[in-house]
Amino acid sequence: MEKPVNIQTYQVLRDKLNLLYPAVVQLTSNSVQQTLNTAIVNAVNQLLHDQGYPQNPLTDVTAYYELKTNQRDVLSLSLWNYAFSGGAHGLTLQKSLTFSTQTGKQYALKDLFKPNSNYVAKLSAIIQAQIKTRSLPLLVDFKAIRPDQDYYIADKALVIYFQVYELAAYVYGFLYFPISVYDIQDIINENGPLGKMLS
Repeated sequence: MEKPVNIQTYQVLRDKLNLLYPAVVQLTSNSVQQTLNTAIVNAVNQLLHDQGYPQNPLTDVTAYYELKTNQRDVLSLSLWNYAFSGGAHGLTLQKSLTFSTQTGKQYALKDLFKPNSNYVAKLSAIIQAQIKTRSLPLLVDFKAIRPDQDYYIADKALVIYFQVYELAAYVYGFLYFPISVYDIQDIINENGPLGKMLS
């Protein structure tokens, strides 16, 4: 039963809005399908709201998505939203969602790890080392990730990322830190999405 789920793309074209978003279709369980699709639509709407659409009449929005994982009963995707309201450049927001396609459960970062595993310290140390290795010029000192830091799952990696401006100047865009599941397997919750990538 661990087949990929079927994804259909929907488009919304309005004045100053070009939006593509995904929907899960043909899932055996209607209630799980509805749970997944409601969460996706809510996140799409939240991003529009965060970008000031349609409140600000000058805001022009292009939105789309990328599938990161669709296997082993795990669906992980990123929603992108680029808004331009005049000025030197627009701003892109990214929101990632990770689900069990069996139950419809949405996973926060903490859910990927064993309880009391101090995942924040462990992931922060790995990211700190990558910042050093990659000589990334940060705007602020990196101390630690937020307990609910943005992430997605791509194959056998957990990818932690930071929004534009969160750590570095605009020109660097999103900063991504891929972490192999094998580097953190001692703290992974075996019943969660990363546990499935290990097996």
